[in-house]
Amino acid sequence: MKKILIIIVLIGFSFSCSDDFFDVKPQGRASIEQLSNKNGVNALLIGAYSLMDGVGSGNTGRTSTISNYVFGGISSDDAVKGTDAGDQPEQSFIEQYNWLADNTYFLGKWWHHYDAVARANEVIQIVSSAAVKDMTDAEKTQVIAEARFLRGHNHFEAKKVWNNVPYIDEKIYVAADPNSTKIPNTTDIWANIEADFDFAAKNLPAVQSQKGRATQWAAKTYLAKTLLFQKKWAAAKTLLEDVYKNSGKKLVANYHDNYRTAGNNNTESIFEVQFSVNDGTNGNNGNAGDNLNWPYSSTAPGRGCCGFYQPSHNLVNAFKTENGLPMIGDAVDGSLDTYNKVDLPNDQGITAATAFTLDKTVPVDPRLDWTVGRRGVNFLDWGPMPGSTWIRDQVYAGPFTGKKWMYYAGEEGSTTHSTSRRNVNNNFRLLKLSHVILWLAECEAELGNLAAAETYVNLIRNRAKTGSVQDASVTYVVEPYPAGTFAAKGANYAKNAVHMEQRLEFAMEGHRFFDLVRWGIAEKVLNKYIAEESVQGTEPSGRKFGKRGYMAGKTFTAKNNYYPLPQDEILNSQKDGKPTLVQNPGY
Repeated sequence: MKKILIIIVLIGFSFSCSDDFFDVKPQGRASIEQLSNKNGVNALLIGAYSLMDGVGSGNTGRTSTISNYVFGGISSDDAVKGTDAGDQPEQSFIEQYNWLADNTYFLGKWWHHYDAVARANEVIQIVSSAAVKDMTDAEKTQVIAEARFLRGHNHFEAKKVWNNVPYIDEKIYVAADPNSTKIPNTTDIWANIEADFDFAAKNLPAVQSQKGRATQWAAKTYLAKTLLFQKKWAAAKTLLEDVYKNSGKKLVANYHDNYRTAGNNNTESIFEVQFSVNDGTNGNNGNAGDNLNWPYSSTAPGRGCCGFYQPSHNLVNAFKTENGLPMIGDAVDGSLDTYNKVDLPNDQGITAATAFTLDKTVPVDPRLDWTVGRRGVNFLDWGPMPGSTWIRDQVYAGPFTGKKWMYYAGEEGSTTHSTSRRNVNNNFRLLKLSHVILWLAECEAELGNLAAAETYVNLIRNRAKTGSVQDASVTYVVEPYPAGTFAAKGANYAKNAVHMEQRLEFAMEGHRFFDLVRWGIAEKVLNKYIAEESVQGTEPSGRKFGKRGYMAGKTFTAKNNYYPLPQDEILNSQKDGKPTLVQNPGY
């Protein structure tokens, strides 16, 4: 026994001579030393890119999906929540402008974007270290530029959602110190976002060897978008003209080519969020954040579940044309538009078992049927959309379904994940040349150059006119504005026409709410929408039908231009007994 004790003591003394015995490395986790090389830096950068789709930060994914369907879609006049009244009440509160700071969707989105900011900052910190010896200065600079592009994107997302948000860079962020990021949100961060995109634009290549990595053209376009949100029209115009003239990008011939897997990374695309399926993962790389937004039927794309994110009657009516032009007036806020006075024929309130023939004689823009699924109209190669059998609760949510992210029946298997056909590899086109063109039109209209604005808008309308159509039996009539229309009708009409073109071109892509806010017209547009979408509709035949009655009495007020900061984050921001984050006005 004594010999055993002596041995134990001797062993103890032998270990006490070195602290290494107690320095146990965490298992399954890379150390700073292991990451401080070219391969480690690239792995970290890919990890930062991986959050671009909005999935992967411990939330549900749908709270931060790149499509922004909740924060930019159902909160606007483009779409309703869909599904039924009891499903995802958090979304119902957002749709109906009943915004409380404890809504888990606000918390999930905040988590995601600031997690992504942290990842970008870690990339910059490590690649800037002298410990990384196998990279040239040029290689390090390019990595920093890509990380700053990603950091700019995530701060931009936070800024447009909450307005008053903190900016956290690599000098502020200390991974080992949770208090390092507890900083005030009382300083406007637009200048910081501009600086990130400007650095990226000056230090990124024009073309990347790997698809999905940011380029100088993506950075310049995003910088221009940042300037647009601040109404810096002249500065934005200069950048956009550079992209338009010198990037080598061009419009694809067919509008729909931007919304199918076969068109991924095409000549119009400036920056896409890359999706993949059947890549050895569980399917979350395949647009998992939008996996609720499919028809509610096993015979439809996605093969059942879940009926969310359905187009509004207002959006569908906006595609009606008169002499090939939108039915708009000369008020910037759209208050004199006439497209919503009579509704486009539809099957609201008509069961799938009841005989129904859609009146297809009303002229519409062909982009309608590449954007919206409606009964009696071909749905890609699935045949005519059958009506309420594809809708979870038509009385509650309406008769239409979204379409842009849907796949062709003939592509099932190759473009869908093996374990979930709602996870697809149809990329999200975050920045396109069509954005650049219509933002140029916006700049020109705001600067008083109405003829130039008209020219840019007509580039988009001519593509809609000459491109492919979904269903030849529908009366599609779309024309460019006759020369001199904008000048003859005046600046307010021109601006409204530009706003409408952006709505039609990018419908159901999560931009609409944020556009209304930055144009300063959200309150008027959305209260008009509520008043009209919550009452009975009327078809040209005189048939009456119900719309979204649950919206009756809802109100959009000035405070709703921005969402409330998550209450949990305000509580978590306490430092020295006081929160560093301040809640937005009105909440």
